Amino acid sequence: MIETLQNIVEETLDVNGVKLTNETRIIEDLDADSLDMVELIMAVEEEFDMTIEDSEVTSILTIGQLIEFIGQKNNEQ
Repeated sequence: MIETLQNIVEETLDVNGVKLTNETRIIEDLDADSLDMVELIMAVEEEFDMTIEDSEVTSILTIGQLIEFIGQKNNEQ
């Protein structure tokens, strides 16, 4: 899952070669704006076959939080 997420982030945010860690902040460290965030969430939803509500997106600030969120959503299904 982590490698897949790395690929999604690289492609969506055009940050090829950037080493992602759990502490990597999506907006601050990867220079993502609100449109980038929408595109990233849509790509994650499609790849992992899930729905992420707008209210849930606001709590996802780092790559680690996104990984944790995907894991929780997969466990709910």
